[in-house]
This record gives sequence, C-alpha cells and structure tokens, in this order.
Amino acid sequence: MSCLTLNDSQSDGENMKRELGERAYPIWLLINPKYPAVRHDIWRPVLDEIQDRVFRELHTRIDTSNIYIRSAVSDGGIVPNTLNWWGKEVAKEIEFYREIAHIHKPKMLISFGAFPFEFARRVYEVKPEKGPKAWSSSILKDEFENSMDNFDINQTNRIPLLRRVIATDKFIETSNCLSQTDRETYFQHVGSKIAEKIIANKDYLDIWIK
Repeated sequence: MSCLTLNDSQSDGENMKRELGERAYPIWLLINPKYPAVRHDIWRPVLDEIQDRVFRELHTRIDTSNIYIRSAVSDGGIVPNTLNWWGKEVAKEIEFYREIAHIHKPKMLISFGAFPFEFARRVYEVKPEKGPKAWSSSILKDEFENSMDNFDINQTNRIPLLRRVIATDKFIETSNCLSQTDRETYFQHVGSKIAEKIIANKDYLDIWIK
C-alpha cells in the first residue's frame, strides 16, 4: 500500500486505516465510510461483469489486487447531508484528496452514492457546489451516462455508481428491497459500459494480469 503524507494533513497511520491498494493504480474507488459494504454489494458484481466482458473480448483479465480504495472522510460522523454543512474537517479531506489525485492522475474515479460523488466534484472544483441530497438516484444515473459519453482516457473520469438499488426502479438506491433481476440489470448495464471504455483504451491502462 502506498501511504504518502502531504502537507501534514494526514498521518501514515490514519491512511492505513482507510485506504487499500496503490495510488499509482489507474482505477480508484471512493466510498462513504458509513457504507463500506458497497465494496461487496455493488462493486464486486459490477467488477464481475467487467471481467466477463474483458475476458470475452481480450482473453485476459484485470489485475484488481492494487485497485486504490479510499474512504472520502475518516469519520462517518462528519459526512454532510446538506449543501452548507461542509465543515473544516471535510474541507481538509477534499484538499488532501485533491493533492494525491493531482500527483497520481487516476484514469477512473468511481464513487458510490451521493456524498462521494459530490466530494469528487469538489475535489475537481466542479461548480456549482451542491449538497448530497441534490443527487437523487435518477440524476446519478444520468451522470453515469454522461461520464460514459464523455469518457477521455487523457483525464480523470468521475464515474458515479449507486449505493443501493430497489425493485421498483433499477436505478434507485433508497431501499433495502431488491430483486435479483433488478440487481443483475443494473450491474450488467454499468459493468458493460465501463468494460467498453476499458477495452477501447486497453493500451493506455496498466491494469492487466501479467
């Protein structure tokens, strides 16, 4: 694991508790510390779909052992839920993340849910600033499609995934009720879209099993 300390804003010990993987890896995952289960509930099945598409097309697989995974903030208690409640602690986290992103320049920054997506927008100083509640599931769906339509391997692509999905709308994240069919539909959709971008840019991504 790579653990850099920039401007004394984070200690090595703090980083080791909240990050996995290597910062030099082209794919980063950004999660809300209140919902760490997204790594298994959302990312794992999406990754399975990506790996399936990649193998069928390229006859190889992505080496996922070094994917860089980080909690947006160290404490779930400081996660803001309104536009204006972004305290000094969160501002420090944004500044630190901006520094490491500037150094390592990931190709894909995949976030899960409203808060990590808005956090990533502020890291890259996208205006106007919004509160997490502004990012409904349907809007995050549109943002995902926009990220795919505007994908550029020469820059960091911010790719929002949902934190949760429900049976009545396969792109809604606000309920625990979820049918297998809807789960598969969502995972297949986003997984195949991301896989298309990875396959199209295979020569520019150092992510392959050797």
